[in-house]
Amino acid sequence: MRRLHSSKGSDLCERTFQFGVRITKMVRRLPRDVAGHEIGRQVLRSGTSIGANTEESDAAESTEDFLHKMKIALKEAQETRFWLRNIRESGLLVEKEVSDLFQECVELIKIINAIITNTKRKMNEE
Repeated sequence: MRRLHSSKGSDLCERTFQFGVRITKMVRRLPRDVAGHEIGRQVLRSGTSIGANTEESDAAESTEDFLHKMKIALKEAQETRFWLRNIRESGLLVEKEVSDLFQECVELIKIINAIITNTKRKMNEE
């Protein structure tokens, strides 16, 4: 069973947790109007769910369960990318942090996608 926690520097669970913390802090800076409130709720939910699902995948009961959790994390990351793009393009927040979060989200999507692809490949080889 694949485990995401490692003693090495590339701990995906910690990285996605920190991403969720950064999302939470960004949402607190959104305007307190209808758009800021509604988009904030959406991006907060999806942005923190990435870490929750990678953490759950680390305790998966089977490879299939691991894949299921990682696929949910991927979907949530893709949704978060959408909301971050919306925040940036609509001008709700014009900060470097939004662009940095967007870039980190793109990287997380690539990492999670690679984990899913490699896990499926290994399953087919067995």
